[in-house]
Amino acid sequence: MKYTPLPKSLYIKNRKKLTEKLPAKSVAVFHSNDIMPTNADGTMRFRQNNDLFYLSGIDQEESILVICPDFPDPTMREILFLRETNEHIAIWEGHKYTKEEAHEISGIENIQWVSSFDGVFNTLMALSQHVLLNTNEHLRADIQVETRDARFIKKCKEKYPLHHYHRLAPLMHQLRGVKEKEEIDQMQIACDITEKGFRRILSFVKPGVTEYQIEAEFIHEFVRNRSKGFAYEPIIASGANACVLHYIENKDTCKDGDLLLLDVGAEYGNYNADMTRTIPVNGKFTERQRKVYDAVLRVQRGAMNILRPGINIQDYHKEVGLIMQSELLGLGLLDQTDIKNQDPKWPAYKKYFMHGTSHHLGLDVHDVGTMYDPITPGMVFTVEPGIYIREEGLGVRLENNILIQENGYFDLMRNIPIEAEEIEELMNR
Repeated sequence: MKYTPLPKSLYIKNRKKLTEKLPAKSVAVFHSNDIMPTNADGTMRFRQNNDLFYLSGIDQEESILVICPDFPDPTMREILFLRETNEHIAIWEGHKYTKEEAHEISGIENIQWVSSFDGVFNTLMALSQHVLLNTNEHLRADIQVETRDARFIKKCKEKYPLHHYHRLAPLMHQLRGVKEKEEIDQMQIACDITEKGFRRILSFVKPGVTEYQIEAEFIHEFVRNRSKGFAYEPIIASGANACVLHYIENKDTCKDGDLLLLDVGAEYGNYNADMTRTIPVNGKFTERQRKVYDAVLRVQRGAMNILRPGINIQDYHKEVGLIMQSELLGLGLLDQTDIKNQDPKWPAYKKYFMHGTSHHLGLDVHDVGTMYDPITPGMVFTVEPGIYIREEGLGVRLENNILIQENGYFDLMRNIPIEAEEIEELMNR
């Protein structure tokens, strides 16, 4: 792995937090993700299941974590099963974890090869009443491919039909929604790498460069700083492309007088950054562009000040909508008649700001965590308002990542240039 692993103490602590939430006489099972195919004999790059990674730090395929906290034999209460390596695998795929290495990363004492899983699991099930299994229950998930977890659920229920089955996802959402210090440190590295990429392109962008050349500058900077690359498909959107919210073709030429919207983040150690900046291609905002830009920046700062412990995300979005409404009135994009006649279910401001302002961030870019319960300290959110004026081919979005604290927030992207004057100054050096 390119990144520096977090200490095993984090994973010991994370497992302890989960164990405290499990019912008596229970067993919980976590599987790694599959290596997904492309075409012919090709495969995609492996990406670990985030719940298994959160509890163990193990970043390898064909791994299984079993937690059985009430088992009479203490050595059987945490077991990590790994793919056993051999000379053929070593030659063709490279190094795999030894048992000693897996212990040093995870803090788990009992490490076994995955070939012994069925026999060991049968022993655990004989003395367990409750079985907790994992599924992807993200609110936006659209599951089209059968996962290793899904296959195991079917197999387990068929073999052990009389146990009581429960969902792990709600517990994992609670735990992963609140970050430990070590996780914040890893996310800060991802944000710092993202900053390096942004500063690099500020001196690179000018009329005539292409969106894909800018994408290449980012990936160069990310990988040379030990990131695997982009946390998500990057949006490099010049001109009217910025009004397409999920524009990822990155194929056009940047033109003099246009704005360039950059929604880009680096990953580091499986944790993610999620930044958006909007810059003038020629290094100078027009008067109109600057007014829209400053309006979005004011909305972002207002939103950051609202996002506090105790507030509900749904209520927060409504409050941010009122700030945006005021700014759109000031820009002449809305008038009082628009507001008077608006549909409460789709307010008038949605014509120019049609997406949410914030989402959880962590091991997933759209990380798990409740969107209905009150916000608590330790959660990390994006704050990303935007104004998209399709009739003018003009789109501005600004996005920072903030850590919620007891009495405010800490901006993980505080060092990434965002003031219009600083951006112009850096682009024109």
